Amino acid sequence: MNYQGKDKAQYVRTMFNSIAGRYDLLNTLMSLGMDQSWRRQVVQTVRAEKGMKILDVCCGTGKLTKELAKAVLPTGQVVGIDFSENMLKEAWKNLQDLAGQENIKLIQGDALNLPFASNSFDGATVGWGLRNLPDLRQGIREMIRVVKPGSMVVSLDMGKPTMPVFKQLYWLYFKKVVPLLGKIWAGKQQEYNYLYQSACEFESQRELARIFQECGLTETGYKDLAGGVVAVVYGRK
Repeated sequence: MNYQGKDKAQYVRTMFNSIAGRYDLLNTLMSLGMDQSWRRQVVQTVRAEKGMKILDVCCGTGKLTKELAKAVLPTGQVVGIDFSENMLKEAWKNLQDLAGQENIKLIQGDALNLPFASNSFDGATVGWGLRNLPDLRQGIREMIRVVKPGSMVVSLDMGKPTMPVFKQLYWLYFKKVVPLLGKIWAGKQQEYNYLYQSACEFESQRELARIFQECGLTETGYKDLAGGVVAVVYGRK
């Protein structure tokens, strides 16, 4: 895969618009139902509490946005931003059963140029989004810019397991089974091939934590989930 700049941004936007309706189902199938517990780990790591204002970047279908809202409402606020209009439509559907929707805001926008003032959020999260950005460091720097000093910036994404045998089985599953699931359940095998390729090319959790530090965060680190298949990477402004 060789997408750069605007080419990658346009490809990713078109791809997510095309799979939005089945995205949540496929996530649950691919993760064997563990994805919800992973999102709760993000909520804990960003230290979301009642009354806080939290930003969810690349919010997609709003599943992480919803977990954040449960933690900060009714007195807090959650803002989700994504550049895929179809994913945002699914997000509104997922948020319909929550009370306090007046304190939830979804915006179509660019993660590389966040339309928010500096130092305006109590924390920022991104779930399975950084690897889709044309400029990883710019996306991280934007998240840092918009949070207040002392706040957490947290990413949830695919990791790179290191355990012998297990890691080989994982990559085989991701390469062969995930695109097949995409073909069967969403009719989108090529799009799910992209998810495998982007996970291969994305930074390891250790390297991503180092990049967080390079971009200006302190107290950086990561938590392996499911044997390192998924990782929560974090840092404090």
